[in-house]
Amino acid sequence: MAKSRSGVFEKEASGLLNCFNASLLFDKKLYFQDIQGSIAHAKMLGNQGILSEKEAKAIVNGLEKILSEIENGEFKFDIEDEDIHMAIEKRLSQIAGEDISGRLHTARSRNDQVAVDFKLYVQNSSLLLINLIKEFIKTLLDIAKNHTQTLLPGMTHLQHAQPVNFAFHLIAYMCMFRRDAERFESSYKRNNFSPLGSAALAGTPYPINRVQTAKELGFDAPMSNAMDGVSDRDFALEILFNISVFMMHISRLAEELILWSSAEFRFIALSDEYSTGSSIMPQKKNPDVPELLRGKTGRVYGNLMGLLTVLKGLPLAYNKDMQEDKEGVFDSVETAVICLKTVNETVKTMSINKENMSKACQKGHLSATDLADYLVTHKNIPFREAHFITGKAVAKAEELGVDISQMSYLELQKIDGRIDKEVEKYLSLEASMNARASKGGTSTNTTKEQLVEMENWLKKFCS
Repeated sequence: MAKSRSGVFEKEASGLLNCFNASLLFDKKLYFQDIQGSIAHAKMLGNQGILSEKEAKAIVNGLEKILSEIENGEFKFDIEDEDIHMAIEKRLSQIAGEDISGRLHTARSRNDQVAVDFKLYVQNSSLLLINLIKEFIKTLLDIAKNHTQTLLPGMTHLQHAQPVNFAFHLIAYMCMFRRDAERFESSYKRNNFSPLGSAALAGTPYPINRVQTAKELGFDAPMSNAMDGVSDRDFALEILFNISVFMMHISRLAEELILWSSAEFRFIALSDEYSTGSSIMPQKKNPDVPELLRGKTGRVYGNLMGLLTVLKGLPLAYNKDMQEDKEGVFDSVETAVICLKTVNETVKTMSINKENMSKACQKGHLSATDLADYLVTHKNIPFREAHFITGKAVAKAEELGVDISQMSYLELQKIDGRIDKEVEKYLSLEASMNARASKGGTSTNTTKEQLVEMENWLKKFCS
């Protein structure tokens, strides 16, 4: 079967053009979606009487045979076929005959064929990523349930700030990933409309049934404008953006895993299964997994910017530039999938050192704010004055070489005589953590409430 060149051409395309123009090496990934779309189109043509029942059946049977050949590794991909669509069409002509196979393209253009294939891939990928994100949230949730009382220094500017519990810290990441899942879901719903039947750009004179093909392919309805149907790539941009935001969240977690596993922190230890060694230093156990997670974030950012740049000046409707829309999306989806699976197992298998987390809370005077709050609440001292008194107390603690949580009330009383023994219960790290009982706060009870809320969201989102 010849390539898609009409009788207007007098010369064959050059070999260089064939090589430059070909997309089969990467778009063969769309074989399933291409066959799926063609089967739906053939059935619709048969139902509408545009093809005979015999012709439609022969095409569907041929396409199903090709699907089996590809999945069994029997199909021969040839770069001369230019793209996956021509490769499948050529094989269909060998199975069903050129006269019958050629009828499949009735009322359809390569433009809407490509658009529906690509959109099916993106929609399916969004669902896959949603499920993987939910699995990761479940892993974090399971870990967090055991650490609602595990003290951890909460930080701002990477400096010790206030004591929190480890579960509370993990919930912050769960909230990020929950938004990611909802973002993918929102994009799925917004883009679940079929471009098939848009033809080249203006629709078709054939009496097709676009509602039938849309429903058969799992779309909610056909796209309302044929020109938009073939030129729209918002769905591709959205999945690239969603992946970029998600990977940014993963990168932030990865950074903390790297810090926490260092000798300076020792809050966690990564399992041997997800660590690597040094080529020269036998004592080393490197956090290569979180480092790669952090590094791959830049890669998906590049794919988003690449497609934004490709699309920014394109006139309507279809342009060949849009062939450049797929490789970046394929790469970002594959990157996100492997990152999600890997980070899930890395976190699931790491060990947590509660003692080191607790010891770290005794550095940096994490309960200093609690002293100021005690002076305001129990001694009726204006906050500005209480802030000044607390600063002097911190300076004294530094002089003594202790954390403010370890100071006796007698030492504090030397700074301000209004301080009494009651202050000691407010300065303990556990008391400081549990004092923050406002909704969304870090107290053990409010943390448990957040865990229940997250668990309920998971149940609802999975239903």
